[in-house]
Amino acid sequence: MCVALPGTVVEVDNEVKTAVVDFSGNRVTAASGLINVVPGDRVLVHAGCILQKVSQSEADELESLLTELSLE
Repeated sequence: MCVALPGTVVEVDNEVKTAVVDFSGNRVTAASGLINVVPGDRVLVHAGCILQKVSQSEADELESLLTELSLE
């Protein structure tokens, strides 16, 4: 099973096409070459790659579901 986790972009490095994404206090560098992101964007990340932007409400709903399933 593959799960993409919602996070918040906190930094972007456009030269190397990466972004630092915050997941409830855990910060991870993810490839952003597929999606143009800016700090503050809510995104889905899987296997170190940003897959898509999501709205705040979508991210909140996903986080709630993952907490319910104890996957977050």
